[in-house]
Amino acid sequence: MRLLEEKIEKDGKVLSEHVLKVDSFLNHQIDPSLMNELGKEFAKRFANEGITKIVTIESSGIAPAIMAGLYMKIPVVFARKRKSLTLNEDLLTSTVHSFTKKETNQISISNTYLNENDCVLIIDDFLANGQAALGLIDLVQQSGAKLAGIGIVIEKSFQDGAKKLKEMGIRVESLARIASLSNGEVQFIKERVEELV
Repeated sequence: MRLLEEKIEKDGKVLSEHVLKVDSFLNHQIDPSLMNELGKEFAKRFANEGITKIVTIESSGIAPAIMAGLYMKIPVVFARKRKSLTLNEDLLTSTVHSFTKKETNQISISNTYLNENDCVLIIDDFLANGQAALGLIDLVQQSGAKLAGIGIVIEKSFQDGAKKLKEMGIRVESLARIASLSNGEVQFIKERVEELV
């Protein structure tokens, strides 16, 4: 998605060969117009899949997930990383390790909001090693729901998360795919455009 790539080029900051900082528009300060376009694109890519719920993880996946939910006219459920006094029974839980934050969290969703009648689209901000995605997939599987696929805002294609998920037979749609963050530069994977005959 060229609009997203341009935003990353303009406002993203490469902190290392593995870390891209996008907190000016995605995961601290949020650009609502950009989120609107991301939501529209996810809705287009996953149209006609019979999706009934979008599942994400707090907090950076919430904004693009909500906009996709708006276009798809379906609810968004987010997995919580912290215990809540009001979210304490009938929980689906999984464990997720964040390499960026160097912490492990137990994530949870109430099974009131996710069950075997649902068809789920998972949306998240980043895909690197795939740990958050695997934790969310685990919750979906525990609920008995069907997984339609995973929508990712930014995929670090030089890490093995997308490969792992695709080897599991899971559809992954990433709006921006980064080939490298070497030398302080963002290099995108250029999608092959099929020639019209």
